[in-house]
Amino acid sequence: MERKPSSSPAPLSKGYTSVSDLEAQMGESLRRVRLDRNMEQATLAQQAGVSLRSLQRLELGKGSTTHTLLSVLRSLGREDWLNTIAPVATINPLTMPRAATPRLRARKRRPHDTSK
Repeated sequence: MERKPSSSPAPLSKGYTSVSDLEAQMGESLRRVRLDRNMEQATLAQQAGVSLRSLQRLELGKGSTTHTLLSVLRSLGREDWLNTIAPVATINPLTMPRAATPRLRARKRRPHDTSK
């Protein structure tokens, strides 16, 4: 019996059941920031250099381009949201020996010695 691949992706974390839910939540967050700044959609779209319809689709979670998202984030002064996508890893000082120095370059892999 041949098994068909699953058409639905695995559920996302934090209660999002689909990418559409995540888009809708992000759009709602952007809408709240815009309204907190008392900006109309047309004004933000013009400042961001995107069409009004593109901004409306972004806020409604109906799909958007990365360009539109980045332009709107920049116009709202919220580029810091992008830092949460891939935060910079920090080193825990408790896990490092006192004499350790930070690595400056990568080391070539040594071939396995099979004679032992």
